[in-house]
Amino acid sequence: MRCPFCKIDDDKVIDSRSSGEGFVVRRRRECLRCNKRYTTYERIEELPVRVVKKDGRRETFDREKILRGMLRACEKRPVATEDLERCVAWIEMQVGEQLDREVTTEYLGTLIMQQLKELDQVAYVRFASVYREFKDITDFLNELKPMLEKGRSEGASTS
Repeated sequence: MRCPFCKIDDDKVIDSRSSGEGFVVRRRRECLRCNKRYTTYERIEELPVRVVKKDGRRETFDREKILRGMLRACEKRPVATEDLERCVAWIEMQVGEQLDREVTTEYLGTLIMQQLKELDQVAYVRFASVYREFKDITDFLNELKPMLEKGRSEGASTS
């Protein structure tokens, strides 16, 4: 493995452990030249899943693209990157379990929003506003109304 710091291909594995429901191996490595440590992940190579876009175009499923979108939604929010990684791994597992090797952006968006809603409601609304293409404040309010009503009913039941 080439060191991301000094670019030399001479390292040792310090720690290996299974993660992501056993489908991923996480390895901590140390460069033997610069002594810096870094993490690599190994995944089973499978048939690629294709994502069907709204306009009918198809592209290869890209877990990094999902992670970037979730990171953007969680910007300046108290959400740990590890939690987002766990969510992306779950989404990737859901997509991989599909019998069809194609999934729609609608399906992916629903999975992402489901995970964000559990992690951080502000991040959820940020993502939903872009994904669902909110046109005005009414769209925001319609999305927030069920969350606000749920919060009120939970608050009333604990009093």
